[in-house]
Amino acid sequence: MYPEERQQAIASLVIAKGRASVNELAAAYDVTTETVRRDLAVLDKAGVLRRVHGGAVPARALHLVEPGVGERDVTRAEHKDAIAAAAMEFLPLSGASVLLDAGTTTMRIAAHIPSDRPLVVVTNSVPIAARLATVPSVSLQVLGGRVRGVTQAAVGEQAIRVLDTLRVDLAFIGTNAISVRHGLSTPDIEEAAVKRAMVRAANYVVVAADSSKVGREDFVSFAPITSVDTLITDTEISDADRTVLTEQGVEVVCAGGVP
Repeated sequence: MYPEERQQAIASLVIAKGRASVNELAAAYDVTTETVRRDLAVLDKAGVLRRVHGGAVPARALHLVEPGVGERDVTRAEHKDAIAAAAMEFLPLSGASVLLDAGTTTMRIAAHIPSDRPLVVVTNSVPIAARLATVPSVSLQVLGGRVRGVTQAAVGEQAIRVLDTLRVDLAFIGTNAISVRHGLSTPDIEEAAVKRAMVRAANYVVVAADSSKVGREDFVSFAPITSVDTLITDTEISDADRTVLTEQGVEVVCAGGVP
């Protein structure tokens, strides 16, 4: 096998599996670990894979630059609409407390909240707060702190201190990535700290994330997969990913109605 052929095969394997170790790749292609490391260096430089300690992950699995709310809002919009509609099945009937994390999918969940359902809603999202402020049945609590322009979310110690005093019935959490090994993750450390506090504050955690987030790993992990009660995603999630998550105790709900 020529080096170029081996490198293409290595890239295909890592992308399919989500991660592979140097030793695993060396055994698979009957070459030395030094050869594998050289191959990974070539693939990393080409932007196909990212080298990590002991192996490699797909380039798409690590993101340090976040797209803005406007860009994310139009990405996979139909899937997010279906997820938001399915999330209403988990919304308490009356008199409950709900945490709404910042995010374009959770914004859609906020838009689906019935105007006649008495709820206490806590959020760190400026757009969600603006949307729910005029809903008469919602008692809105807005977390303070510095607002990140890219996500329009309040972050920092002020928000975390308040969250640490709360216990809510249900939290709808957004995430940039979800995997068994790295849990829920996001690119920003401050955003991760607030999300972590939200997960701690909730009796029941529902993650709302389209299937493109599944199997990915981002910079900062803010919760282990075992902290997730339910994942609401779309029908494009693979059978393998669904099985792996279910084996970890996560209920996986696939929102239908998407072509």
